[in-house]
Amino acid sequence: MKKWRLFLLIVLLPVCGSAQEKHLRNIRQLTFGGDNAEAYFSPDGTQLVFQSNNKAWGLECDQIFRMNIAKAAKDSLYLPPKISNGLGRTTCSYFMPNGKDILYASTFKGSHSCPTIAHIQGKYLWNIYEDYEIFIASKKGNIKKQLTENKYYDAEATVSPTGDKIVFTSDRSGDLELWTMNIDGSNPKQVTFGLGYDGGAFFSPDGKKLVFRASRPKSDSDVAEYKRLLKEHLVAPTSMEIYTCNVDGSDLKQITALGKANWAPFFHPSGSKIIFSSNHFSKKGYDFQLFLINLDGSGLEQITTESAFNAFPMFSPDGKKIVFSSNRNNHGTRDTNVFVADWVD
Repeated sequence: MKKWRLFLLIVLLPVCGSAQEKHLRNIRQLTFGGDNAEAYFSPDGTQLVFQSNNKAWGLECDQIFRMNIAKAAKDSLYLPPKISNGLGRTTCSYFMPNGKDILYASTFKGSHSCPTIAHIQGKYLWNIYEDYEIFIASKKGNIKKQLTENKYYDAEATVSPTGDKIVFTSDRSGDLELWTMNIDGSNPKQVTFGLGYDGGAFFSPDGKKLVFRASRPKSDSDVAEYKRLLKEHLVAPTSMEIYTCNVDGSDLKQITALGKANWAPFFHPSGSKIIFSSNHFSKKGYDFQLFLINLDGSGLEQITTESAFNAFPMFSPDGKKIVFSSNRNNHGTRDTNVFVADWVD
């Protein structure tokens, strides 16, 4: 058997998790190279939209792709169709209620080039590009509508299961807050008001609540640093907890108080639990595993144990599967790939 055929056979075998990953069965790897993240299901659960910077696909920075899950699970050489236009940097894609159109944010209106990534020695930072605007594209990648248009950061958008609202993060008020708008981009409303970064929000299964990650600087020095970085369009995501609130911002509750970085939350299909990524237990910092927690903050349970990075979990609409990004099975590289598994309660 030729070497490439042997390799293809190996990568298409199920990726086994440890015996401790009792909630995950039939794990399948869907991407094979580069950084692949924020993969989210279509309403019928057969497709994913995700962002990738896979150099083998000719990418300079993150672009948006639409994946047929069945095809990707069978063929490691499968190249999913690109939805974004290849210009600028993109992030945070999500299927619209019709299951065809796709929501995502891009910087291409500001510049066709990939934006510069800012670095400060000794700090892990996220860039908050003011050129990010939110668009709706067809399944063939044609932009159908621009939902935001300003010189503020508008990104991290997701859609309510009820199909009527979009939640997103913006710094248009002077701070990084959650906002909602109607599905057509009208009637934007600010949802959160506390100093600090609020982002990565998702709706509950009934569309009545939001779950999100947030930093809340308390000391004078932490507040000063947060404001200084924000002026430079940066945020340090090393201290975040999980919060919930109603869609209008009422009934705000802090769910975790674990320390370090707790992020990438998503509601369990029951609506009574939250799955999220955390390094709170880690001594070295960079060891992110998935955890499940009750809405009242009790019952913390570790879900993954394999590799040093597991994040961006999302349950399929029927609650039978879960998709997530992980460093597992990357053969010693820095690649982050997309995996799908059967979920076992």
